[in-house]
Amino acid sequence: MPCRITLRGRFVPLLLVTALCLMPSLACAPAGPSSTTAPASAARSASAAPSAPVAAAPVSVAVPAPPGFKTDAEVQAAIFGGKVKLVDRNPPLGDSVELMSDLDCGKGGEHPLRADIYMPRNMKKPVPALIFIHGGGWKSGGKTDYGVYLVSYAKKGYVTVGISYRFSNEAPFPAALEDVKCAVRWLRANAATYHVNPDQIGVIGGSAGGYLVLMLGYTSDVTEFEGGGGNAGVSSKVQAVVDFYGPADLTTPFAQQAGVVKDFLKKPYDEAKELWAKASPITYVKPGLPPTLVLHGSIDTTVPIEQSEDLVARLKETGNIVEYDRVEGWPHTMDLAQDVNNHAQYMMDQFLAKHLPIK
Repeated sequence: MPCRITLRGRFVPLLLVTALCLMPSLACAPAGPSSTTAPASAARSASAAPSAPVAAAPVSVAVPAPPGFKTDAEVQAAIFGGKVKLVDRNPPLGDSVELMSDLDCGKGGEHPLRADIYMPRNMKKPVPALIFIHGGGWKSGGKTDYGVYLVSYAKKGYVTVGISYRFSNEAPFPAALEDVKCAVRWLRANAATYHVNPDQIGVIGGSAGGYLVLMLGYTSDVTEFEGGGGNAGVSSKVQAVVDFYGPADLTTPFAQQAGVVKDFLKKPYDEAKELWAKASPITYVKPGLPPTLVLHGSIDTTVPIEQSEDLVARLKETGNIVEYDRVEGWPHTMDLAQDVNNHAQYMMDQFLAKHLPIK
């Protein structure tokens, strides 16, 4: 969730960027747990005292979405007035989670791809894995951006993974998609090493990362998107998708005018309509897709909520399992607000308990 802003087609709202930049605990530098980071060659850390294994269970008491706002300006005023608390993007690991950082998970062209793995201590058997994919308009961000989720879900008993991918200034579509598919193949190929059930891998992302998890989930049968980053022949199929406010149809007028989308695809829509359709998750909706959870704020002016609503309608029409959470009165990157994040994690807990349960 970087501090990069564009005036058209922006993927991080000014109001939340401003709040992040002004709060010391939420600096604009890539965030993530800093006190327990291990070198790339390190095995699992033994510095923290062992604790009993953790087990994930869905929250039994519903956590409703907090009251929303009418405009971005109202949200901004609430943040500056202290009425909206923001999440801690650098949460402590505690003694129940161990971290392996900067693991080599493949190559994107000549670009090394890295992953951070957060593991519950004292696991007795393989568990599902959740790969978190950051946003940033396909041109910025980092694998630690979702520290709040990476740590939280490791504490709930999942192996969680933050990954990197090539940005549009280095390589256009489908490079980023190839890279995240490479990460899935790598994790599946090394499942035994990291105590992962290779048949239970979910992907979660927001904004540009939401787009990438949709493409991951819906194009497992499109071999041209696999790339050559490593572990050829291993499946990149995933078993669950959680999309936060990701663009689903790049052929719409909104996307055609967005500068970050133009930078991502490199060719104007009028000259490459087939490419823009090929790069759209909604193009690949068909029966038999993995279960999908979609969360989107109703006053999102960065990625219009219609992007998610059209996708959800298409998924339902084709008989797929989909859950949709329309969060009234909240903008893009809404889950930076602590109360929205609590609600989002409740929704994710219920979804994962059905589709990627800890047994």
